[in-house]
Amino acid sequence: MNKIAVLGMGLMGNPMTLRLAKANIPVIAYNRTPAKLEPLKEVSVPVTTNIQEALEFADCLILMLADFRAIQEVIFSSDADLTGKTIIQMGTIAPDESKKLLVEVETRGGEYLEAPVLGSIPEAKTGELLVMVGATSSQFAKWEGLLKNYSPNPLLIGEVGKASALKLALNQMIAGLTATFALSLSFLQQQEVNIDIFMDILRSSALYAPTFDKKLSRMLDRNYDNPNFPTKHLEKDINLFLASSQNLGLNTEGLDGISSIVLSAIKKGFADGDYSALIEGIKN
Repeated sequence: MNKIAVLGMGLMGNPMTLRLAKANIPVIAYNRTPAKLEPLKEVSVPVTTNIQEALEFADCLILMLADFRAIQEVIFSSDADLTGKTIIQMGTIAPDESKKLLVEVETRGGEYLEAPVLGSIPEAKTGELLVMVGATSSQFAKWEGLLKNYSPNPLLIGEVGKASALKLALNQMIAGLTATFALSLSFLQQQEVNIDIFMDILRSSALYAPTFDKKLSRMLDRNYDNPNFPTKHLEKDINLFLASSQNLGLNTEGLDGISSIVLSAIKKGFADGDYSALIEGIKN
């Protein structure tokens, strides 16, 4: 059985590590900040703050680090030998960043594939994430069993970079849907239109998306605590999408506007709150 190291104990790293531990897969959790490892230590999951220890333990490293820069700092700031090891990048990074990791990992003797996920903490706990894989067909066949701990049906999208592009495209839709809903909600509140009637009509229309109901109470109550996806992470993904779109001939003015709304919410102190807090960037 392959031994796994999960690197990065943010909101998703912890439940993803627990999924493997509960499946009796040998796993160790790595994080630079010791405090984030405490919940796993309490349930006797091996942990470390030493990247070399994680590298020596594992045949396969799952990356759930914050961004491309964090990946570089954790793995590539030293002369780490990756011979015989597989790196599975499961966070959200840009397609060109993923391709750079492919080259770097292969240069160091390892194998690389990407498998970004759509979903959040509840789906990570139950193994119902949507997993999109950028890899060769042989790599997918080899690691599909491991990825099924996170998703009943991991999907091979294509070569490295394709799955990262798909993940960014989906995440920019999170921004778009949430921003348009927040704008309509704020407009109707100012017009003193009954929100229950608005939601009833919306739910019976082709305009409806389930995320609207998921975010409605947070926006009405202005409660953004205990996020599954913080506002600052949405801003990061918007910026990745915009940067990746620069040379594609796309008009991104709409997303540019949403980006300014998200940034406004962050400046008001909602960086670590649930991304539904972008409504605060709409309100005066």
